[in-house]
Amino acid sequence: MNLKQPKTASSWDAFIPIIVLVSLLGAAVYLYGDSSSSGPNQIALLFATFTAALIGLKNGFTWKTLEEAMIKGITISLGAILILLMVGALIGTWLLSGTVPTLIYYGLQIINPAWFYAASCLICGIVAMSIGSSWTTAATIGVALLGVANGLGLDPVVTAGAVISGAYFGDKLSPLSETTNLAPAVAGSDLFDHIQHMLWTTVPSFVIALIIFIIMGFNADVASDASKIDAISAILQDNFNINIFMLVPLIILLGLAIKKMPAFPAISIGAVVGAVWALLFQGDLIASQIDASQGELVGQFKLIWATFFDGFSVQTGDAKMDDLLSGGGMSSMLTTTWLIMTALMFGAIMEKTGLLEVFVRSILRIAKSTGSLIASTIATCFGTNLVAADQYIAIVVPGRMFKEEYKKRGLQSVNLSRTLEDGGTITSPLIPWNTCGAYMQSVLLINPLDYAVYAFFNLINPLLAIVYGYLGVKVLKLKPREQE
Repeated sequence: MNLKQPKTASSWDAFIPIIVLVSLLGAAVYLYGDSSSSGPNQIALLFATFTAALIGLKNGFTWKTLEEAMIKGITISLGAILILLMVGALIGTWLLSGTVPTLIYYGLQIINPAWFYAASCLICGIVAMSIGSSWTTAATIGVALLGVANGLGLDPVVTAGAVISGAYFGDKLSPLSETTNLAPAVAGSDLFDHIQHMLWTTVPSFVIALIIFIIMGFNADVASDASKIDAISAILQDNFNINIFMLVPLIILLGLAIKKMPAFPAISIGAVVGAVWALLFQGDLIASQIDASQGELVGQFKLIWATFFDGFSVQTGDAKMDDLLSGGGMSSMLTTTWLIMTALMFGAIMEKTGLLEVFVRSILRIAKSTGSLIASTIATCFGTNLVAADQYIAIVVPGRMFKEEYKKRGLQSVNLSRTLEDGGTITSPLIPWNTCGAYMQSVLLINPLDYAVYAFFNLINPLLAIVYGYLGVKVLKLKPREQE
């Protein structure tokens, strides 16, 4: 029996769900502000998903096919969700163990406020390049640097921009990074040729970002003084055992990442080590936190257990310090998990019904020159990050669709792989409903719409790549034998 083939989607079919999504997301931000990611954005994504599904049904897709696509889309995110939940546990145990407070304490002692933004960017870049993970860098070093910024009286939003800039610079160039391996795999280029080719757009963008952060640091209205830093340091020392040994959980985690242990077990071990360190070194703090009615050991066990799923909370007598030193737990990541799932449902429906392909090909029609082709690729990657809400999809889908076009125009595959990262990897944390943007907000507690203005590396890199494309700078051509 011949099954009826679904109709090809029209341009209107493709744009209707996007118009619905953008309209509802705009309304969510307008009505709910910073809390829009705590439910309103998820509802917007669900309505956009239903709209795309209705168009798919109109074009001949069955509900079973669409449902399977949504389920498959969600399963793609399960690895990220596991990491996300364990990062919540890690933040909780590292607060209780004194690891994060110790990082804040030493940061206050050694970092000059004038150099702080640039130093934050550079430190995160080095760490992310070493371990290949922007997520782990933001959840550990990034969280601590935000604490230092608060102590120094510096803007936490600018600090978040510096953390994101550094984390994605290092992640982008690290051979340990998943996206750095994914882009050349999709484009058909060699990993190390890909990294070498990325240096031409990535390093200048990072240098420009560092210069801007240096200028901002020297012109910042720093409200901190020695007495304020001393007061914060005293609060940290009064409530936690602060010494260099509290950094061992961080060193272990970085070591596991450098040894290429997968993120989920590495972060899980880091969280467990944090819990053990809390029991070994934060006895007074734990004693002040536990309910000893069932015995001291039972009370300690309950507190550690609760820290994994519900985070850690401390009362220092200073409300701002309480907010700074409290948080984490798997439960703190549930809203982000919900956002990721709804975003990937929408992306999966758009891809399955061919709506995303129509959207991408409509951009390709205007790409006549090499510069416009590179600009279109970057715009497509960014658009896919907006629509499909996941950086992996924003690399794979445009990569598949543009691969033959680059070859047809005599361009080496490293041009495509570099452009996929310049447009896909870099822009993902700037979008609140993207998996990366949602994750960064859950960790740094700052809306991507706020820090995006200061994520200078992430803003400059795609623009510089487009300029290179139009000027023909480091756009490599295929040799005659390679075009055969």
